Amino acid sequence: MYVAVKGGERAIENAHKFLAEERRGDKDVPELSLDQIREQLSLSISRVMAEGSLYDPDLAALAVKQARGDLIEAIFLLRAYRTTLPRFGFTTAIETSDMSLDRRISATFKDLPGGQVLGPTYDYTHRLLDFALAAEGEEPLQAETADKAVEPETPRVLELLNHEGLIEQAAAGNDQDCEVGDLTREPLDFPAGRDIRLQNLARGDEGFILALGYSTQRGYARNHAFVGEIRVGEVAVEMVPEELGFAIEIGDITITECETVNQFKGSKKVPPQFTRGYGLTLGHNERKTIAMALVDRALRAKELGEEVEAAAQDEEFVLSHSDNIQATGFVEHIKLPHYVDFQSELELVRRLRAEMVVEQKQAAE
Repeated sequence: MYVAVKGGERAIENAHKFLAEERRGDKDVPELSLDQIREQLSLSISRVMAEGSLYDPDLAALAVKQARGDLIEAIFLLRAYRTTLPRFGFTTAIETSDMSLDRRISATFKDLPGGQVLGPTYDYTHRLLDFALAAEGEEPLQAETADKAVEPETPRVLELLNHEGLIEQAAAGNDQDCEVGDLTREPLDFPAGRDIRLQNLARGDEGFILALGYSTQRGYARNHAFVGEIRVGEVAVEMVPEELGFAIEIGDITITECETVNQFKGSKKVPPQFTRGYGLTLGHNERKTIAMALVDRALRAKELGEEVEAAAQDEEFVLSHSDNIQATGFVEHIKLPHYVDFQSELELVRRLRAEMVVEQKQAAE
């Protein structure tokens, strides 16, 4: 037994060395710097920060490099590091209406106060490989930008509907005066408030949330949605130090916010109107926030008196399976040694087969 244990330790140690070699790759090729990863793989960095629940582009770049580009492994690394950090306090709620916009679009109204801001997007590209990017020393195009000295006012698109009373006044959930839960410090419990649900979705696996959002569009929640507004940009983060007693700005972060407009037939007490779905993540994560808003609206089924018929409307199903770190742990653990468990099941199957043979012989006699 001692020899087996020592042999296992040596094998694992060598596996770590082999992994380091594979991560580095051909040493004749220049090593990637963290600056290169952070600046040129920015969408990967955004996803790692959002699902890792830690806004730090440099640490996210390090995690992506260490994980050889495996974003779920990078998210795992970043979230594990996050647990080692002390918490000094809480920031105040960010004010997304004061966002310095890089992108702001609406699929519901063409002419908006402040205008549509296309910003950087793949929406209108042809999805053709650009072989010019394979050339060394390529010079990136310089986009023409508007003067940001005086930005026009950009009121929320959904307020245009609110003026006519065609949409619910505010997204339902915890009252602003109520204490907001913290999923990073408290275990998930059911039924979950909307604050907890949104936290869960914000750091949930993009692929899983995307699939659920897609399912709602295909009729598995019977709720057709329009994108009321998507905003991408920087927003100030503030906190109130105890010794000062007033809010001070501690930095800016990039976020993506999405609000959807959904049909609602009304009830005995509520007239027909539009309802809202909401999504917000760290970094530039449009696909994730749209899907998040779709699922958020689906999870409000009970609150709005709708029948729960689809997976995206099932709170326990969605929230219990959205975390890619937990999912990875459960799925990948089956590749680790299960010799004893398998041997017991192997013996069970052999015994059952032997009993079956005896029963067949007895029946034949």
